[in-house]
Amino acid sequence: MDVAPPPRVGVIVVAAGSGTRLNAGAPKAFVGIDEHTVLRHALRGVFAGPYAQVVVVAPEGYEGEALTDLHAVAGDRAELTRVVTGGTTRQQSVAHGLHALWPGVEVVLVHDAARALTPPEVFARVVGAVDDGAPGVVPVLPVVDTIKRVADGEVRGQVDRAELGAAQTPQGFRRDVLDTAYAAAEGEHTDDAALVAAAGHRIVAVDGSPLAFKITTPADLERARSLVVPLPQAQVSPHPGVDALPRVGVGTDVHAFGGEGTLWLAGLEWPGEPALSGHSDGDAVAHAIVDALLSAAGLGDIGTHFGTDRPEYAGAHADAFLARTAGLLSEAGWRVGNVSVQVQTLRPRFRARREEAEAALSAALGGAPVSVAATTTDGLGFTGRGEGVAATAVALIVRA
Repeated sequence: MDVAPPPRVGVIVVAAGSGTRLNAGAPKAFVGIDEHTVLRHALRGVFAGPYAQVVVVAPEGYEGEALTDLHAVAGDRAELTRVVTGGTTRQQSVAHGLHALWPGVEVVLVHDAARALTPPEVFARVVGAVDDGAPGVVPVLPVVDTIKRVADGEVRGQVDRAELGAAQTPQGFRRDVLDTAYAAAEGEHTDDAALVAAAGHRIVAVDGSPLAFKITTPADLERARSLVVPLPQAQVSPHPGVDALPRVGVGTDVHAFGGEGTLWLAGLEWPGEPALSGHSDGDAVAHAIVDALLSAAGLGDIGTHFGTDRPEYAGAHADAFLARTAGLLSEAGWRVGNVSVQVQTLRPRFRARREEAEAALSAALGGAPVSVAATTTDGLGFTGRGEGVAATAVALIVRA
């Protein structure tokens, strides 16, 4: 089997903006254009462009959603991707993305997720110009409006629009040039081309695209919604046939007894039994299932989507975790085939409620069959001593 060489191009997709002017109730990149987010549409253009490592810079708390979009588009190129947390400014966010690029990357493109409909040929033009010797490259559109110089509400003159261009992204740079410019940067710059130019480097212009407009206001979002044309999966995956195969994932979880309240395990409440400790309800069975499903789909793990930085899942039960996990799989084009779980514990006794537990877990996953088996481990280990519960799940997922 041929193995593709590591990419020499890296794309940093900046998706960490708050989207204040859009006022859509979420960071801009995570607002829907149609059934998919601004970020997912931006990534379609990225993956249809030159073969590259792709790093998404996401707002704190949205790393899991970014990873879902990233892996949904990347398909079997998921190993070329990474999500990092952004900084307090755009410049800091790009710096975080730069640190995540592999050493072999020679050409870096910095792309705003808000320019969600940028065609792949713009990416190719930028890379081509860098390969031809340009230290930095910006795609631009000619300014067609007459530009007036205005002060205090009064027109004071006219600007020659022949010398003007509207800058877009992706902006491309030689890796060494961009790294050095960022290391020496003093103060904030409006974009990466300005930062590199301030370091004394030449910036070359290539043709942009009218489709690469920036989604900033509600009117921009409506414009994008009127223009969007979903790309078929085959256009963003070099091996689309692989995506049709079922996938298997394995997940494990362990929790100790010692929590507050009542025991919740396998989606059921167990009155009179000691509770498990954990950020949520400590349901090791449900958490093992979540990890198995996310692993099968290549969507990270339970900490990615339900970690301690997500306060809405504090004290949450199995149905919340499993329903959201099934939703994440659905968004990525997968559905649950079946799940099998083995529980290791002295208590509670599962035999009398095994079918009830299977029904509860299955219902939370939208009806997918779940089987549960239990063992006491013959008194061996921490589970055999009654100190806690361990669970291992195996999940099968298929294309929806």
